[in-house]
Amino acid sequence: MAAKKFPVEAGHILLFARSIGDDNPAYMDEEAASKTEAGGIIAPPTFVQSSAQFDPDYFLRPKIGQPWFGSGKNPTGLVRTGGGGGGGGGLHAEQHYEYHRPLRAGDVLTATTLPGKTWEKEGRRSGKLVFSESVTEYRDQNGELVITARGVGVRTERPVEQK
Repeated sequence: MAAKKFPVEAGHILLFARSIGDDNPAYMDEEAASKTEAGGIIAPPTFVQSSAQFDPDYFLRPKIGQPWFGSGKNPTGLVRTGGGGGGGGGLHAEQHYEYHRPLRAGDVLTATTLPGKTWEKEGRRSGKLVFSESVTEYRDQNGELVITARGVGVRTERPVEQK
């Protein structure tokens, strides 16, 4: 899920670019960026993922006074249970971005997430694998489609058998 309204600010773009180690002037230097085809500061390719931090219900976002799963196994004592349906696990398997135009500083995006395709495959060690796709459309302040993001998750029927 992504935030309903996501302001794309030059400072946020700069910090995101630094966090991924990308010093492309198109992300941080207004003068250099103005000479590019885009004509100004643009966001790096995976930037829209940060819209999740603007969503108060994003499951990985810490909430004051509540246990937080975080990025470790059990950093706060909150224990995740099951993998949805069969006691197996799940993971984020793929992410794709289709850019309809460059994402520019000053845009305000609205995100709409829709279910995509679902399919199954038989796994060797964990039983059935269930793949599910979600499609998020990011539109600008004028309603123009800017980015289509497709994510694929996979869940296992049961925990992977250890050899």
